[in-house]
Amino acid sequence: MNKIEILKSERDGLKIKEDIPRFAKEGWESISEDDIQRLKWYGLFLRNPTPGFFMQRVRIPNGICFSHQVKALCDIAKEFGNGIIDITTRQQVQLRHLKIDDIPEIFKIQDEVGLTSIQTGLDNIRNIMGCPVAGLSPKEKVDAYSQVKALTEHISGNSEFSNLPRKFNIAITGCTDDCVHAETQDLALVPAVQELAGNSVYGFNVLVGGKLGSGGYRIATSLNVFVASDEVVKVCSAIILLFRDHGNREIRSKNRLAFLIEEWGEEKFRTALQEKLNQPLIPAGVDLRSNEKSEHIGVYRQKQASMSYVGLKVPVGRIHADKLQGIAHLAEKYGNGEIRFSHSSSLIIPNVPDQKLGDLLEESLVKEFTYHPSSVMRGLVSCVGIDYCHLATIETKSRALQVAAELEGKLPDTAPITMHWSGCPASCGNHLVADIGLLGKKIKIGKEVVDAVDVYMGGRTGIDPKLAVKVMEDIPCDELAKVLEFVVPYHTREKMHPIKGKKYKRNWKKAPARKNAETELANEGADKNAVEPN
Repeated sequence: MNKIEILKSERDGLKIKEDIPRFAKEGWESISEDDIQRLKWYGLFLRNPTPGFFMQRVRIPNGICFSHQVKALCDIAKEFGNGIIDITTRQQVQLRHLKIDDIPEIFKIQDEVGLTSIQTGLDNIRNIMGCPVAGLSPKEKVDAYSQVKALTEHISGNSEFSNLPRKFNIAITGCTDDCVHAETQDLALVPAVQELAGNSVYGFNVLVGGKLGSGGYRIATSLNVFVASDEVVKVCSAIILLFRDHGNREIRSKNRLAFLIEEWGEEKFRTALQEKLNQPLIPAGVDLRSNEKSEHIGVYRQKQASMSYVGLKVPVGRIHADKLQGIAHLAEKYGNGEIRFSHSSSLIIPNVPDQKLGDLLEESLVKEFTYHPSSVMRGLVSCVGIDYCHLATIETKSRALQVAAELEGKLPDTAPITMHWSGCPASCGNHLVADIGLLGKKIKIGKEVVDAVDVYMGGRTGIDPKLAVKVMEDIPCDELAKVLEFVVPYHTREKMHPIKGKKYKRNWKKAPARKNAETELANEGADKNAVEPN
């Protein structure tokens, strides 16, 4: 067995929590290599670029939380960390520069406000994603937040789900606008309608086997299963347990659900699921998603009368705790205290009454984290980069902001476009599903080693998912804005992947696993200080 499987066989990762008070007294250097790995079961990652300091990944199901929780996170970041909070592409947050000495107190503060970092790392079910405007959008036919919450409660702290062959990503969404990259998930439930006993029943179609990371983008494929809302926890649990019991546990770069689906095929997996549930499965219904894409940034009417939500762009997802605390105050003053994080580095303040909307839009923080960013900035996403991740090869966030600012000045009227940066093939920045994806690398020019990127174009999820195409290699970051200046004006999603007609029919044909020339991370996460993809 590989190192991770050996340490899991010796002790359930969930039990490491009882040792944290001792670690806090004895110091980080006393923690064994195996226990460094086990701490990831509670979202604690020892950072190689910052020895002695941990990052904590906090679980925010569906990205939905409240101002008192956000304020607590901000207090922790300022008192115990470096004052910075990162919003991730899984709608959760990361706190940085934490000492093991302070973790018991940090856990206590988070527990008091109903937050946890449990099972946000290593071979666990990661934060379950959903549409950040679930329950608000007039277009949605099914509000999936209650299912996200119920499944999260079922798996959290449950030893049935704490020893999977590899990490497991889930999205459950009722959104029609492709806002959570469903086709990149190990398991995705997308909005659908099925005729049952003469009635139209709204629920979800099931997609399985999506992934990014090592080996590239595999498009999740249909299991030809429709799930009603009250069956979500039961069916999802059965799928996860099939992966637990039959997934590969040898080479870690081949351990995702995608590889089991490739080995078995969808039909065999479907049959196994039916046997495990001991009940017939309902065939997939009509996919309710459109071909539109939305980051939910802007001012939008809610389905609730006289209410709006305001989506604010946080450039590359990084925000100082003082400013996030200020936004929490705005959520209390103008809304009901609710705050939502999206996968695309944005914050949403919902439930703003008409009579308060104008005043909210005049607030200085709303103008700083604008609800009407440029076309370039709106779709800008970046992973953490080399500052905090030793897998990354370049610093991504500052590079992304620099290139976006240059393009904003040169292309003020460009059409909306998504531009995603990843610092390594783990693809935490989701570069393979963006209009323009940028993968960081080092190249040598003469005798000098410089930051560079490979450029991908045309990746997408949704009803017409596509694999990104590498179109350029070894572009120095200092020259990237000049190169993209001549590419962006001629890029549109329709040109990259033309779709004819007004009706969009999903092709359920099995998509092959993408072959990637990049070096695979054969033992990703196996060394003492490894950071895991989000």
